Formats: sequence, structure tokens, C-alpha cells
Amino acid sequence: MISHIRVSAFLLCFLMVSGIGCKKTEPDSGQPPIPAQSALPIPVYGYEVINTYPHDVGAFTEGLQYVDGVLYEGTGPDGSSTLRKVDLKSGKVLKEFKYPPDIFGEGITLLNGKIYQLTYKTEKGYVFDAKTFTKLDSFRYAGQGWGMTTDGTSLIFSNGSNVIQYLDPNTLTVTKKIGIFDGVNPFEMINELELVHGELYANIWMTDRLAIIDLATGKVKAYVDLSNLLPKKDSTMITDVLNGIAYDETGDRLFVTGKLWSKIFEIKIKKNNNPS
Repeated sequence: MISHIRVSAFLLCFLMVSGIGCKKTEPDSGQPPIPAQSALPIPVYGYEVINTYPHDVGAFTEGLQYVDGVLYEGTGPDGSSTLRKVDLKSGKVLKEFKYPPDIFGEGITLLNGKIYQLTYKTEKGYVFDAKTFTKLDSFRYAGQGWGMTTDGTSLIFSNGSNVIQYLDPNTLTVTKKIGIFDGVNPFEMINELELVHGELYANIWMTDRLAIIDLATGKVKAYVDLSNLLPKKDSTMITDVLNGIAYDETGDRLFVTGKLWSKIFEIKIKKNNNPS
């Protein structure tokens, strides 16, 4: 549902003892085929900050989506997992569902008036009414739950491996799997997801980068380097990794944040085409 100057991998694993958690990837069965290798280097884009908005510094962001003027957010970890409706401009939580302490909430998406949310290790997701946050249903999947989005027809989710899975929103069963590759190398650690102009944007766990993925081929088309997005003055010992992508289709605005970050950033991607 990370890199760097924020929190080291050692500290992340240490935080698991105190409830924050440290993800580990698991192999995915039914691995899709490896695509033909591209001889071209993958470009690395930059960014420009357009606007900054407040974000609950206590929100361990696992999923983020912008719909009809507000943000919907899924948070972890065990003991403080929630589903939230949040006012973008003020950061105020407008509605909230709190999970039992043994549930680690992960990625979310909205489709046809319902909110779908994954959990980390229970192999179980939940369905909510988007207006009332009433729990409507649950569903099962194999393996871990990480990030989630929708193409308007299917639910699309990641599990930490290089395989993206499609779920039918009516039967809640897997209908398709796509292997994601950086050249010929399986591209793993795919976390929070968002569809932007038909392309899949994905947080890469443990890095400050987004990947832009062509779902037709499974190939990583470009990276977006978001290094130094959160100013050092706003970073503390508990500040965790970049995670959370939301797209405002009407306004053509892209929002990103991180786990336990105090800010949400509206950014514009600058295609300077530096090779990776």
C-alpha cells in the first residue's frame, strides 16, 4: 500500500518492532513473460513544485486519491490504520474509518461509488461505501497488498513483486497479471499506484523516485527523481519515505506526499530526458 536522508532501511526495520513495519517482497506465482530488451536508456525526469498543502504528520500514507475536490487516503501501520476523506487545502480530516489494531491498511482506490482498500499481510481487502464509509464487503487475494488504483473498469494492485494484478470489481477475482520490467530486469518494490494519462505512475519503495510504466508492454518508460522534495527543515527522525500519488484529472494536477510527511506537494514533471 523510500530512500535516503529520511530513514535508513535499518531504522525502518527497527521501527517494525515499535509498530511501523518493514516490508519484505515475496515472489509472485504465474510470472508473466520477459519483454524484448530495449537498447535505449530510460530517461529520468525532474520536477517543479507548483503548490504546497498541509498533511497530517501522523498519517503513515499507503494510498492516496483525488476525487471531486477532496483527497481519500489510506494509512497504516498496525494500530493506527485508517481510511480517510481529507480536505486538500486545510488538511482537515472530514471522515474517517479506523481499523482494529491488528490490521495494517494499505493502498486504496475509488470506483463506482465504492472505496477498495488492501491490507498488508492478511491477504484480505475491504469495500466501503464512498459517501458513508460503511463497510460493505471484503475480498481475498494471494500474497501481500501494497498499492492500488483503477483504470475505470478494473482494480489494479501491486504486492511488492514486479507483477501488477487486475481485479474484476464485481467478482473481486484476479483477471489479468502484467510483469513490469526495467529492460529485461524484473522491476520490483512497486508501491503506491496512480493512472495518469493512461500510464501507470508508481512509487518505488525505498527510493525518492516514481516510475512511469507502459501497461501495454509492462516496460518502465521513465523515472521521476523527487530527491529533496521535502525540505530538510521539515524532516525529523520519524519522517519516512516518499509514498502517495494522486491525480486531479479535471485540473490536470499531480499530488505527491510521503509517510509521516507534514506536506502534500502539487508538482509538474519536467521532461529533461537525462538517461538513468
